[in-house]
Amino acid sequence: MRQRILRAILLAVAVTAFALGIPLGYTALELVQDFSTRDLSQSAQQIAARLDDQLANDRPLDLNEVRVAVPPDGRLVVTLPTGQISSGPELSERVMFVEVPIVHQGTVRLEEPVDPLRSQQAQVAGLVLLLVVLSVGIGTVVATVTARRLAEPLSHVADRAARLGAGDFRPDPNRHGVQELDRVAEALDTSAEALAHLIQRERDLVGDVSHQLRSRLTALQLRLEALAEHPDKETAGEAGAALEQADRLAAVLDEMLAAARAARSIGAELIDLRTELTSIAAEWRDPLRAEGRALRVRVPEGLMARATPARLREAIGVLLDNALRHGEGTVLLSARRDEGTVVVEVSDSGQGVPDELAGHIFERGVSGGGSTGVGLALARALVDADGGRLELSTARPATFAVFLPRPKAGDLYGVPWRSPGNPR
Repeated sequence: MRQRILRAILLAVAVTAFALGIPLGYTALELVQDFSTRDLSQSAQQIAARLDDQLANDRPLDLNEVRVAVPPDGRLVVTLPTGQISSGPELSERVMFVEVPIVHQGTVRLEEPVDPLRSQQAQVAGLVLLLVVLSVGIGTVVATVTARRLAEPLSHVADRAARLGAGDFRPDPNRHGVQELDRVAEALDTSAEALAHLIQRERDLVGDVSHQLRSRLTALQLRLEALAEHPDKETAGEAGAALEQADRLAAVLDEMLAAARAARSIGAELIDLRTELTSIAAEWRDPLRAEGRALRVRVPEGLMARATPARLREAIGVLLDNALRHGEGTVLLSARRDEGTVVVEVSDSGQGVPDELAGHIFERGVSGGGSTGVGLALARALVDADGGRLELSTARPATFAVFLPRPKAGDLYGVPWRSPGNPR
């Protein structure tokens, strides 16, 4: 995009420069020649008038009286009926001359070399060319700056759209001063918020449906197990067959839920949590230190998890910001292995989450400290987009737990992994 804008502006500058430069150069050359011809003609007329006075007074022609009007390297030729009189050196064929008539018969021919005129014209042409080159150079600088100022916002908006497509629903406060691009940025922020809300509702719906189905299936399996022990063999056989179908249905439900989680985390990659969380903590130590608080990190060496680095950074950033705004004392950022998952926890020593908010803390618009109530909902949507989940593990003290998928066998053998110090 930047190259296209730059080429378009440079083409316009070049066309304008040459469209104006060629006529300007031609006009300048003609003006130099006209000025030289006019000066030579005025000198010749002065000489003719002086010589005419001499003839009118019956005086012999004296060219010395008019020598001052002859150019230093010029030649004066006076033609009379009685003959021709000249003054000055013989000139080559490359001359510029003017002939002026004398009233008392005859002509005055004033010549001068054409080389000084051509030299002046060359200087003027060089000056015009210099102006054209200077205008093109200034136009190039202006075009480069303009192309950069136009292309950078477009690139930023394109990157923002790409991050949104990858599941990064963070709002972007940057605006570029271009009305159309700012409208696109606002539309992307609105879309990001809607998508985050949609994912949250989908997650809640899937969770509620899976919970209800599991509960009903468990109850059904218990009833069928009881019927399978019925003394009537026919009844027991039918109950056993039904129990087998219920077990298959439970297995299918587990497979569908696992497939849904895998589809959500398709953009996740294997990361080193110790390196990633240490980098995130480095950004939050100064804000916490400014409030007289500390941040500690406890992550085992070699702890791996599957996540999108940008989403994880934003989600953990929301939890640390929440601890900074609403918590007290030391903030602890830790990670550990759990059964089938990796748990990242953020906790502080504050009073915790009030009981009336504990069950609704992740709902959009719910906040206990006068904030917008968007951060935790967005953090949960980001974690959920990677196939993980975010929970409030304890209300007092407030401890938020991020459950991330553990690496698969293919991730550890034969598939390269990423860390901030080893970018792909």
